[in-house]
Order: sequence, then C-alpha cells, then structure tokens
Amino acid sequence: MPIWKCNDTIDDLKSRSQNTLVENIGIEYIEIGDDYIRARMPVDHRTKQPYGILHGGASLAFAETLGSVAARLSIDPSRKRCVGLEINANHLRPVSKGFVYGEVRPVNLGQSIHVWEIRITSEEGNLVCVSRMTLSILDI
Repeated sequence: MPIWKCNDTIDDLKSRSQNTLVENIGIEYIEIGDDYIRARMPVDHRTKQPYGILHGGASLAFAETLGSVAARLSIDPSRKRCVGLEINANHLRPVSKGFVYGEVRPVNLGQSIHVWEIRITSEEGNLVCVSRMTLSILDI
C-alpha cells in the first residue's frame, strides 16, 4: 500500500526542480514506488571535488533532495509542511565517473517527526554513501 498522500509524478518532480540546485547538479527522478523514490545524479564537473571524485557535499545535496521530496509527498501539503532538522552521511566508497543512484525509504513517519534513510550506490551497485535525514512536520 502506497505511503504517499500526494499524487505527484516524475514529471511533476522534474517541473518543480527547474531553476534550482536539483536541476543545476543534474539530479533526475527515476521511479516512485509504494514506499520509496529513486533518482540518479551524474558524477561530472558539477559534482566532483578537485581530486576527481564525487564531492561529499554533492552526495548530501542528493540525499537531502530525496529526503525532502519523500517527506513532502507523504504529508497533506494543504495542512502540513516539512522542514529539515538534521542530516548525516557516511561516505563509504569513491566514485569518479558515471552516475550514482539514490533511494529513499522511511524509517519512521510520525505525526511531527519523520526519519528517512537514503542509500546512494554506484552504477555497479556498490554502496557509496548512506544518509539519514530527520524532518519536523509542522502545521501550516
């Protein structure tokens, strides 16, 4: 059973991302499942650090994007809004080319606090980064 309260499509997410950091670093939404969202991000001149590997800040921007979008889709935006409280990440493996893939899933969907886990993998399926994001769910 889907956890989403909004019926946004991939095209809706793409449209909402125009002229934002999401568009500027090349994040593309791939799939909205019953309890997860998948996206990909290029490892290129926009997302690499000077040593030629994926920048940790780009991984965090990717993770925060996925966590924020998932939280928004799982609330009634006419009555609630979500704001980030905390995000952390463990950078486990370097990537120097291609794409990384992110998948966000809920850890806890409370009335006032959400916790989401974001796993970022390489094209080969190796775990690159694992992140956890906590959001506050507020009344409008």
